[in-house]
Amino acid sequence: MGLLVIPALAALLAFGIWAALALSAGWLALVIVSGLLLLVGLYDVVQRRHSVLRNFPVLGHLRYLLESIRPELQQYFIERNYDGRPYDRDTRSVIYERAKGIHGELAFGTELDVNEVGYEFVVHSTAPLEPDEAQPRVRVGGPDCTRPYDMALLNVSAMSFGALSGNALRALNAGAAAGGFAHDTGEGGLTDYHLENGGDLIWEIGSGYFGTRTKDGDFDPELFRDKAAHPQVKCVSLKLSQGAKPGIGGVLPAAKVTPEIAAARGVPQGEKCVSPAAHRVFGTPRELVEFIARMRGLADGKPTGFKLCVGSRLEVLAICKAMLEAQVTPDFIVVDGSEGGTGAAPLEFEDRVGMPLTEGLITVHNALVGVGLRDRIALGAGGKVATGIDIVKRLAQGADYTNAARAMMMAVGCIQAQMCHTNRCPVGVATQDPRRARAVDVADKSERVRRYQEATVAEAQRIIASMGLPGPHALTPDMLHRRVDHADVRSYAELYDWLKPGELVAEAPEAWAADWAAADPDRFVPVRSLTTATRRGDLV
Repeated sequence: MGLLVIPALAALLAFGIWAALALSAGWLALVIVSGLLLLVGLYDVVQRRHSVLRNFPVLGHLRYLLESIRPELQQYFIERNYDGRPYDRDTRSVIYERAKGIHGELAFGTELDVNEVGYEFVVHSTAPLEPDEAQPRVRVGGPDCTRPYDMALLNVSAMSFGALSGNALRALNAGAAAGGFAHDTGEGGLTDYHLENGGDLIWEIGSGYFGTRTKDGDFDPELFRDKAAHPQVKCVSLKLSQGAKPGIGGVLPAAKVTPEIAAARGVPQGEKCVSPAAHRVFGTPRELVEFIARMRGLADGKPTGFKLCVGSRLEVLAICKAMLEAQVTPDFIVVDGSEGGTGAAPLEFEDRVGMPLTEGLITVHNALVGVGLRDRIALGAGGKVATGIDIVKRLAQGADYTNAARAMMMAVGCIQAQMCHTNRCPVGVATQDPRRARAVDVADKSERVRRYQEATVAEAQRIIASMGLPGPHALTPDMLHRRVDHADVRSYAELYDWLKPGELVAEAPEAWAADWAAADPDRFVPVRSLTTATRRGDLV
């Protein structure tokens, strides 16, 4: 049936030509339109790339047109307020409203099914308190740190220049400066866009050592020392992995390595820029913690830590054993959940690789408690943190503070178009196209960032006060509840095992004993896995 379009268009063209000659020149419009459509149809029939167009010339283009606008149709006309992904409409709306200084309040009650399995909530007190007006701070800096930093409860998570536009970074940093919270640079280098507005920075270094690398791609200690000395750099962070794509590196195509990006990252212009999957500076847990100590020394005692998306619990325990044996601890660890999403990644890695934030955060918190080091290390959490209850939830699960990336992008103007990897961001946030980036008005968007962070932390404080607690430090796992079936609700204290200080070292409980015994501070691959692989003949 689709192929009948060709003879129909041919007949229409013939009629148009006759009408234009015999009746009126006005019929030339029909000749032009039908002629163009006929040419398109003939091309569709002979091309070999698209089967739909070969069988349904001209008409098949409607399929591609509708497919191209499907995300917009879904977001604006189909999805309900509470079931959009990755962020539902209610969450996006509250971010936008708080950024604009509008009260993020709703009428007529919740749209959520509170009896649905997985529903989470906190319980209020009959004797609630008034929240503090000042934002609480978390001291980051262990015993080996000489220049500790007071971290806000909500900060800007790692996003690099290259992923975001220069104007977006300017707005984020200016907002951080005005609001008194920290801005993580991402692994793409310490750039002028991060520095020009005076906001506090967490300088992140990844496996490419961008901005602090030798010509051969190794870590350059002197260059690192010089840049870490900048007064805006308050902390330095080593990225082991990220939630969006744990376990893989990245490649920036040569065409995208502009003069600005080449200068920021310390790589040749016009050549592909590779971020390896693994680091060169360490190969074992012991070497990792020793490199953290080296970084802290080069940074003149500023807080130094690392970020990871948790994979194996064995590896976390191996790092903890290395800390104990080397007597070296990071000042902070940031746990990135696998639900994180500011890095473009293959579908399989986005959906199925890495530990979600809840499990990853509880694993790291428990491991540090179990080896008696939790009081020396501040714990940050990142992964879909957007509202006050998200902050409260992560603090109850063991975090000291939180980071947000996509929510901060929305405060700058992101509309969740999910085109970050195409360089065609419609609002100029995630692009290097100067024509699109000019849409971000730095003065206006920086104030939105400040307002969003301030309002979200204030809401978290109000929730904590409604629970009758004096502050974030009083939150515990038993205060966060989850419906596990339609007739049973349990607290996180009941759902998970929580170790006591030093319990792993004294006598590991049964659920942890095998992993603790297998964890080796001198290798990331667990001992029992090596034994199994050798038995199977996989290793020589």
